[in-house]
Amino acid sequence: MSADLDTAAAVVVPPLGPARARPDDGPVVDVGRASDRGARIAAVAIAGVWHVAIGLPALVGARAELAAPAVVAGGWLVTAAVGGYAGARLLRGALPPTLPLVVVLLVVDAAVFVAAGPGQLFTAANWVWGTLGWFFVVVAWGRRIGWLLTLLAAHSLIALAALLGHDATAPADLTRYAMYVYGTSSLPVAVFAGAAVIATLARSRADAAAAGLAVAAEREAAERARRERRERLALAGGAAGTVLAELADGRADPADPLVQRRCVLAAGRLRRLIAESDDVPDPLLHELRAAADLAERNGLPIEMVTVGTPPPLPVQVRRRLVDPPTAALAEASGWARLTVVAGPDEVAVSLVTPEVAGPGTTGVPADDGQVEHTDERDGEIRWTQTRWRRT
Repeated sequence: MSADLDTAAAVVVPPLGPARARPDDGPVVDVGRASDRGARIAAVAIAGVWHVAIGLPALVGARAELAAPAVVAGGWLVTAAVGGYAGARLLRGALPPTLPLVVVLLVVDAAVFVAAGPGQLFTAANWVWGTLGWFFVVVAWGRRIGWLLTLLAAHSLIALAALLGHDATAPADLTRYAMYVYGTSSLPVAVFAGAAVIATLARSRADAAAAGLAVAAEREAAERARRERRERLALAGGAAGTVLAELADGRADPADPLVQRRCVLAAGRLRRLIAESDDVPDPLLHELRAAADLAERNGLPIEMVTVGTPPPLPVQVRRRLVDPPTAALAEASGWARLTVVAGPDEVAVSLVTPEVAGPGTTGVPADDGQVEHTDERDGEIRWTQTRWRRT
């Protein structure tokens, strides 16, 4: 029990409500709060039921035997109001203002002990014995356990002063006093400390589970990155390997315009594959700018216009959006205009270039279900567009 109290003494249970939320809130904190909420409900329920179901009937039944029944009844009402206010705040997820409520409860404590009279010091009509400890738990919730221990010690000193004031100093009275102090303090302390310990353990276990999930997620991310690197290497090799092999074997003539276009296309794909791995805010625009920059270096004047911000897109979707315009840029001459129009649910990439005579290298436009590909020519202008829509 002492170890639990030491653990609880260092715990400040976080409030549930958004008013006290912290920027680092997460599943671990949520678990601790969920555990704490059940203990809050239990503490408020115990205090309320004890005050109404035990204290009130005893007060009404013995009102004629009390030294000042109006004071005892008024103290009961004030305590009910304090407990109702503090309990309502706890159930809403906030913490009550401990210090002013504690002062009120201690004043009521002293007044009721005096007003009960010597004949009712150890009866249920002196309801502060059994009830006030639970209200101390409610108003001190979320604080260190030292708050509760201090309040219970003050309560015990007030009761001892009342015994001395009423001249109830016989051994039997002092023994009864010691039993009352122990019996009415042990359960509130156990509930208060137990709730803090359980919340701490729940957060610790959730923290351990979250750490395990984080390690698994990092492992999975590393494996996925390794697979993607292999895919990019394979694509890069396929983009340039064939044309380089033909040039090395003499099967391709470097002066042939078609071979030159294939080389430009391979270089554009390599540039785009390299750009895929860059950590940038807008990967799609970054990859398109890389292709446009390569075209400009090859002497093609190009105008790039962007409207809107593309949403996050998978790598495969970006490749299907970028590859056809990149291939068309490899065949373009004279000038080019690249336009990107983006919204939350749709992205369109359009390239307009002068028509170039001769066979192309882009193949037949095809749709894959995710990205639509359109390639139109009218003898003077070539229009290539790729379009993605969220499904």
